[in-house]
Amino acid sequence: QVQLVQSGGGVVQPGGSLRLSCAASGIMFSSSGMGWYRQAPGKQRELVATITSRGTTNFVDSVKDRFTISRDNAKSTVYLQMNSLKPEDTGVYYCHLVIGRDYWGQGTQVTVSS
Repeated sequence: QVQLVQSGGGVVQPGGSLRLSCAASGIMFSSSGMGWYRQAPGKQRELVATITSRGTTNFVDSVKDRFTISRDNAKSTVYLQMNSLKPEDTGVYYCHLVIGRDYWGQGTQVTVSS
């Protein structure tokens, strides 16, 4: 049974940092590409960052140079380090995996507000 369990998130002032974690189980994590999505209020869910099994990363333009995605295969965990946060980064963040079908973490609220 595939499970993605998220942690992290919270409320931060503009310019601050947060780190999200997503622990995976039930999969060959080291062989799996992972991603982070977010959904702002009233908007569609959008892809924020991806990391392949080999560690190649990609980011949506709006977070380039501010966010970092990384993975620890020994812990079966993917991370999203978010720096220089802006109010427009506010939303619910989801980790994501595709193995035959989509799997999603439970979602984590990130609020950037002064």
